[in-house]
Amino acid sequence: MALLEEEKHDQGEECIRDDDGDDGDDSKAVEVTFDPANPYRRKASLVSSEAMLPRVRRDQCLVHQFLDSQRRAKDAGDCTPTPIAESPVPSVPDHQRATLHPNSFDAAYVGQADQQAWTRQMTADRLPDPDTSPFDDAVHSRMLTKKQLSDMAWGVRELSRRLSSMRIRFRVKNIFVLTKIHDRDLIAKARDLTRWLLDSGRDVPYVVYVQDKLQANKTFDAARLVEDVAAGYPDVEASRAAVGRRLRYWDDAMCRSRPHMFDFVVTLGGDGTVLYASWLFQRIVPPVLSFALGSLGFLTKFDFDDFAPTLDSALNKGVTVSLRLRFETTIMRSIRRKPPTNGGDSHSDEDEDAVHRRRDLVEELIGEERDDAPSHRPDGTYEILNEIVVDRGPNPTMSYTELFGDDEHFTSVLADGICVSTPTGSTAYNLAAGGSLCHPENPVMLLTSICAHTLTFRPIILPDTIVLRVGVPYNARTAAWASFDGRERIELRPGDYVTISASRYPFASVQTEGRRSEDWINSISGKLGWNTRQKQKGYKEWDS
Repeated sequence: MALLEEEKHDQGEECIRDDDGDDGDDSKAVEVTFDPANPYRRKASLVSSEAMLPRVRRDQCLVHQFLDSQRRAKDAGDCTPTPIAESPVPSVPDHQRATLHPNSFDAAYVGQADQQAWTRQMTADRLPDPDTSPFDDAVHSRMLTKKQLSDMAWGVRELSRRLSSMRIRFRVKNIFVLTKIHDRDLIAKARDLTRWLLDSGRDVPYVVYVQDKLQANKTFDAARLVEDVAAGYPDVEASRAAVGRRLRYWDDAMCRSRPHMFDFVVTLGGDGTVLYASWLFQRIVPPVLSFALGSLGFLTKFDFDDFAPTLDSALNKGVTVSLRLRFETTIMRSIRRKPPTNGGDSHSDEDEDAVHRRRDLVEELIGEERDDAPSHRPDGTYEILNEIVVDRGPNPTMSYTELFGDDEHFTSVLADGICVSTPTGSTAYNLAAGGSLCHPENPVMLLTSICAHTLTFRPIILPDTIVLRVGVPYNARTAAWASFDGRERIELRPGDYVTISASRYPFASVQTEGRRSEDWINSISGKLGWNTRQKQKGYKEWDS
């Protein structure tokens, strides 16, 4: 039963809570160790990115921190198992951010035997004080060896499978509200939700963060909102200042640098709003509960008309969390070389551009790499939930790219572009490009060409343990452009490439009660009309 925890321990994962306050020292999480001399990862990919990564606090990883604490409690051997049906609803200990809700399981729950036993064991354990061992620098997944990447991906999958059968109650204090700031109807709904959270009828004095642009918005009317909420308290004057302090505002920089501030995320909109939440929280993502107020809504599971009972149940009774695979993508820039000299201090007649065009990207990425002359440097890392697209951009001609998997050259691609999608993104751009539909729990990467100039480039499905690289050859006629979940469009000049690998930071999505596979099938059937046709009529017997 402790296989998952032992696997995580082998990777060096530590997910704990620091109770010294929000102003405590930040630390970077160590999730794996790696050997820089490993031949299966490019040395250029092992260089730290120039972009400053947010400092990771010890209390970020809610789910992993909870499971790690449960493992320590089990190792201590100071617990007495109790039947789930007889367990009372627990309160969340002060030093913990989450705990299992023991009554979230039906006694007749049908599932794997080891999963049922593990669940009973987890709910019976007492949560100990967290460890406060130090952290080292964070490691990108592109730096992992093949075994480490496989172990990491397996650990996330196993964790997601186990979490799908249990309800977790989080200790929620700070709630992050996200909606479309240019949609007046959604702003009004966000105001209603914020007022409900701040109301005197709540058991917990929640601190609600809304986008900073809503502070001066006339539809949101923050000043009037504070007055309306304060009117529900006995002492209106004293409550006005208290409510004003509990209504706060977030911006992009806060999400990048202090994601640990937020215990819970509520989105109002469609799938694009959920993708924006993933984009804002580039590393650790708080649990995200999404209300369906958009168009299709594959990622939005809850009806806003029932937002009050939905949130009351989620905050007081707990939620079921699904960990959705995200990709970590890193832009790698080619390092230009000086032209050779003719024995003197001056360069040869050959200019630097000509030397650059003569270089071979395939040889640089799969051939032997020189220690003293790295070929590329990292230039920005992004976590994506749907897909990365490398296409021709504004160029009138098709793009020319090279495709690599681990340290093998897969193929050269002449097309409008390439779409590499997560299972979650299989119903988005991947679908439009002719790719396969894929259940979001599949541990795969979907590779689909966009208008390839060939009859034989079929969509392929790869395991999530591969590190893909899509690069622009040095002799390509034009540059290519990379976009990440439809955002942050970046030019890839000849010689540049982008790495794509499974992220160590999955997207924690709150699920509705019920069977998840059935929910996904209903989504593609109802929203996309999958396999919709008139049923075949039966034969009629001949009249004699």
